[in-house]
Amino acid sequence: MGKIYASTSDKVTEREIKHAKLAGRMASECIVLLKNNGVLPIAKGGKIALFGSGARHTVKGGTGSGDVNTRNSITVEQGFENADFEVTSKDWLDRNEEILKRSKIDYQKFLDERSKETGIPQEYLSFNEPYIIPDVAEIEDSDLSDVKAVYVISRTSGEGLDRKAAKGDYLLSDSELTGIEKLAKSGSKLIVVLNVGGIVQMKELEDMPGVDAIVLMSQLGNLGGDVLVDMLTGVTTPCGHLSDTWAEDYGDYPSSAEFGLNNGNVHEDYYKDGIYVGYRYFDTFAKTVTYPFGYGLSYTEFSVNIVQIVQISDKIDITFRIKNIGQKYSGKDVVQVYVSAPGKKQSTPYQELKAWVKSDELKPGQEQDISTSFDLASLASYYETSASYMIEAGDHIIRYGEDSRSTKPAAILRIKEDKVTEVCEHICPLDDEFDEIESNRHKEAFDPNDEDGKCYAEIIEVDTGCIETITHKYSSKNEELIDTHPGEIITLDDVRNGKYTLDELISQLSVEEMARMCVGTLRRNDGSITVADAFTVPGAAGDTSSVLKESRKVDTMIMADGPAGLRLQPHFKTDKEGNILPGGAVFGDIIKPWPKDTPSDAIDYYQYCTAIPIGWALAQSWNTEMVEEVGQMIGSEMEQFGVVLWLAPAMNIHRNPLCGRNFEYYSEDPFLAGKMASAMTKGVQKNKGRGTTVKHFAANNQEDNRYFVNVHIKERALREIYLKGFEIAVKESKPASLMTSYNLLNGIHTANSRDLTQKALRDEWGFEGMVMTDWLTSQDVPGLTGKFGAHYPISASTGCIYSGNDIQMPGCEKNIDDIIEAVKSGEEKDGFRITKADLQCCCRNIINLILKLR
Repeated sequence: MGKIYASTSDKVTEREIKHAKLAGRMASECIVLLKNNGVLPIAKGGKIALFGSGARHTVKGGTGSGDVNTRNSITVEQGFENADFEVTSKDWLDRNEEILKRSKIDYQKFLDERSKETGIPQEYLSFNEPYIIPDVAEIEDSDLSDVKAVYVISRTSGEGLDRKAAKGDYLLSDSELTGIEKLAKSGSKLIVVLNVGGIVQMKELEDMPGVDAIVLMSQLGNLGGDVLVDMLTGVTTPCGHLSDTWAEDYGDYPSSAEFGLNNGNVHEDYYKDGIYVGYRYFDTFAKTVTYPFGYGLSYTEFSVNIVQIVQISDKIDITFRIKNIGQKYSGKDVVQVYVSAPGKKQSTPYQELKAWVKSDELKPGQEQDISTSFDLASLASYYETSASYMIEAGDHIIRYGEDSRSTKPAAILRIKEDKVTEVCEHICPLDDEFDEIESNRHKEAFDPNDEDGKCYAEIIEVDTGCIETITHKYSSKNEELIDTHPGEIITLDDVRNGKYTLDELISQLSVEEMARMCVGTLRRNDGSITVADAFTVPGAAGDTSSVLKESRKVDTMIMADGPAGLRLQPHFKTDKEGNILPGGAVFGDIIKPWPKDTPSDAIDYYQYCTAIPIGWALAQSWNTEMVEEVGQMIGSEMEQFGVVLWLAPAMNIHRNPLCGRNFEYYSEDPFLAGKMASAMTKGVQKNKGRGTTVKHFAANNQEDNRYFVNVHIKERALREIYLKGFEIAVKESKPASLMTSYNLLNGIHTANSRDLTQKALRDEWGFEGMVMTDWLTSQDVPGLTGKFGAHYPISASTGCIYSGNDIQMPGCEKNIDDIIEAVKSGEEKDGFRITKADLQCCCRNIINLILKLR
């Protein structure tokens, strides 16, 4: 048995208290005030009427691997009671409770029967058939009163299944609309709270008379109820801003015509929206929206003035003066910086986010000068005709505002001639042609002049000579390492001590040893998947192979799911010898019972982790400093519980609001997503021997049929939208590892794409870490592929080695056998021909990371 890191005490620790407070401070920055007719903030204490599914059963986060098994979670009802409110709607809450109880009993019965029928474990079934919150109880006339009412709308979403453009999901249910309308007409002040992990259609509520305030609580982790009530009562002032555009109708999203089951096609998705995702589409095509990207209200008001805009070397530096001009409340402001490109050589969006600032907490009358900057190279667009990034000559207009619809010109960057910033090679060629949407309306929209033609925006003549032109060099085939020390056994300790190099160790490994090293393990012992050292950390997702542990002193790296904290089993038992006993595993609402033969003298262990706000909420904070602080906290919990790699942050783009895992991801904007992932990674990796795993690389924007959906994306959109966030995270924070996605990209599984994992990731961006697959990528697992089946061949083990996808997580004996057979035969297998040198390269990347972290 390996070392057990968990505690034998069930008492709440100082660490839990300290970390919960930090998670709560983070959560307070994530709440977005969407509407306020003067009802907020409310006085603390007194009476309050609570309605909605989230009032008593507040959702702390999403389902699947993004869940966190924390000790407790504060509901909205508890939050109000903790703040000395009297909840007057107990009768309604109790009636709704009965509905929830019956629905959960029915759901568990369904899982029991379905699992017996199919032989598929319940936790796998729950991916394709998750628990859905039932419609709420009706609000009767007897439930109405003259006290303030809070209606909490909740939604669950998660891994393995997309949302639906239907009532009770993206749309409000009939009962929700009827209940809210009844409260709105009752004359009492009404606050609607959105306890959701993704966008819901709000047009009806925005237009409904009597709805006095709308608050996007999101899903905030452990202390959500307390944090919300602090905001509603003015203990804190809301300072969150949206990280997505909220359209009036689902059909307004350009991707809606192609997206998944809602379009009846789960196998192919043509990204006809191209670069026009989110505000890039809505602002460029002047579409009316409910809430624009970057939007958020406060209890106070701010003035924003420009102190200076100046070019400093290859950057543009901007200093703002932000002043709280309100009379009563302190607050923080977010000022966003966008740039509008000339767009004469190719279609460009109206504006793109390039930087932002978030002020300190400013008291009424207090002001702050705060600076931000952006690289001039970030003005470049990708040109498919030349496979290069280029800054177009002409006027690039800097714009600033508190959301994408309130921006105004700040300066003109005048660039005299085209400037190439990067020379690349093409990647991920299309497997099927299609047309993208384009726009030329920016030619009129980008005019910063007033009616008489006089330009009031400052003109800055940009010196582009300081911008380096990078010509990327790409790797050729791998060269085999030859053992120059036959008869000696080189260990990783020898490499650490400088006696031998890592390449010299790798050169001694057999094909069989390396094949096993490139196939990770999972905590299962049913014969299909090898047992892992991660068994010493119950609930961990898996670990690297122990095949070289004894002979070469190569330790393992235990991995745990994220990104809302560590997902571990909170309570487990061992026998006196330290062997971990079955039972106690938690997967959502499913808890594995302790077997009847569990020894009476079994030893109890506990590993309670902190649940932080979901990724979507974190992005709404626009506070990278605090996200980094939270990351450092998570890294300390990793250290405490023996976790080496955190399978987070998740940073795919919110292309469509129905993606089931949008709650994990940050934004529709790759710049914001990249900056958030960088901050989280920097924080985690401040802890020695701990690393992050940015995921899912790339274009993992659909959960239905996620193993076999083939996304068709043109290269410019791929690079500028779907890879850009990963590029920022890799370059700025140097994550220890990266996880590829399940989907195919232009006909090739991303796990088998050398264009992604070698050309873009390593050759262009300089990534030096380890690449892993998503879980069971190279296995045929009907329980996870579900009702959709294998429309394409599964990801090939040989393709992973060929592409530089170093480790298959977790693997099976067939994965190992396929690699060994292909290397030894020299023949093509499953479409790929691999060499011993390719295998050595992957193995080296894995052991090099172990050398750094262990």
